[in-house]
Amino acid sequence: MIWGVILEFIIYIFIDIILAAIWAIIMAIYSAFIWIINLFKNLVFSIFSEISEKNEEKVLDSKSENSDELIYVDGKHTVNVINASKTRDEDVFKLLVGFSVTLVSAFVLAVVLLWLFITMNGGAFGFSPPQSLVTWEDEYKDITGINNIEGLDGTGISLCIVDSGIDTSHPDLENIKLLGWNDVINSSPNPYDDDGHGTAMAGIIVADGGLNGIAKNVDLYVAKAINSDGSGTDDGIAEAVDWCVSQDSDIISLSLGGGQGIGGDLFATDSLEIAVENAIEQGVYVVAAAGNDGEDDDGDVSSPGSVENVICVGGVTRLGNLWSGSSEGDNNGRLWPNPILPRNDPDKKPEIIAPSLEVPVLMTNSDSWWGWSSGTSASTAWVSGGLALFLQEYPDFQRNSDSDETKIEEIKILLSENSQMKNGQNQHDDNFGYGIFRIDSLIDAVNSSSSDTKEDLEMEEIIIERNIFDIFQVERRMTANVPPDNSMNAIE
Repeated sequence: MIWGVILEFIIYIFIDIILAAIWAIIMAIYSAFIWIINLFKNLVFSIFSEISEKNEEKVLDSKSENSDELIYVDGKHTVNVINASKTRDEDVFKLLVGFSVTLVSAFVLAVVLLWLFITMNGGAFGFSPPQSLVTWEDEYKDITGINNIEGLDGTGISLCIVDSGIDTSHPDLENIKLLGWNDVINSSPNPYDDDGHGTAMAGIIVADGGLNGIAKNVDLYVAKAINSDGSGTDDGIAEAVDWCVSQDSDIISLSLGGGQGIGGDLFATDSLEIAVENAIEQGVYVVAAAGNDGEDDDGDVSSPGSVENVICVGGVTRLGNLWSGSSEGDNNGRLWPNPILPRNDPDKKPEIIAPSLEVPVLMTNSDSWWGWSSGTSASTAWVSGGLALFLQEYPDFQRNSDSDETKIEEIKILLSENSQMKNGQNQHDDNFGYGIFRIDSLIDAVNSSSSDTKEDLEMEEIIIERNIFDIFQVERRMTANVPPDNSMNAIE
């Protein structure tokens, strides 16, 4: 971002130089005009003087010794020239000074107005976002508790995003720690984003500049498995998930989802869900979108968010209300159209909700580097970034050589007990989940826990009643897509 700031400063200086040059040219033209006028007046005055000297009828009226009045008499007319040269010089000087002051004032006013225009309209040539986006970002950080914690930026945590790629030319992404890139679709060795969705999600986590990501100092890995039209295959995304695991990622962020497959709870043949289960078994936290079904809800969250130990995220507005497009979870079970077994705490879907309506994001268009996105994709990225802060604070929860899914299950218990429920809520809600994701409450819950309490949490996790058939994971989809109702827009 530093180069963007430097470039913006250079542009300001360049504009000021141009304005100063225009002012200098105007002054030069004005000075030349005054010089010509004076030359003409002096010439006329000289001619009159010569005529007066040759005219025999010229008389000098000496009524007063101190009079500077020169009288030319031709018998019919009298011409008076009072303080001729002195008066002209003083008038010209006063006029020149007044005009100069006016021009300087106009120049200063122009610079001030230019600065105000740039500030109020998103920065010169798009090098800073509109104030509305900055305000929205801060409001979402308030309701999720980000503003209540200090000293955490994701340092030391490996986070892998599977999406449409990343545009590293964005001014807010110049300082990111991109340690790995894998293009599953086109095998390009260099990062790119031909859809824009991946850059938007990455910015929520690692933006550093106009917008400020939640965990801007994470070790970032990006796998491109979504193509330019916003879709991808299960096999391609599964390959990307496997790659993330191989990079020793602590967190995998999946801002995507799809329709259900035919297996339901009874059997899982979906390659993506198998890859996700494998990641979880190795202690990798997987965060996925609930979906954007809204009024057209099919009765359950999208896959792979439906997998038991995946942290599935729904949507909330800046006012703390449920986002209308957020998908509902089916936690009671069903036989049709796809069999789903009843879910138990803390694995009911969605687990939590997070910022989803008009979330400030990065755009891949230099004409508008910043905009907003609505959808549970943004919610997913938000929770992924928040989880990185938690893992930085508590390294014992990070993935290591001995990791399995025990810590993940413990985190899910903490989430179910320390998220912000709506008024009147005292248990899981099929839309609101266990409540709004609050990273400050999550951190405080561990801070206030003694070692005995931690052991109690582990015991609680063990004795939670689980249906024996929960060993079968929910199969959800044939093809994976960025949630179709997700929208990204430039700010107006």
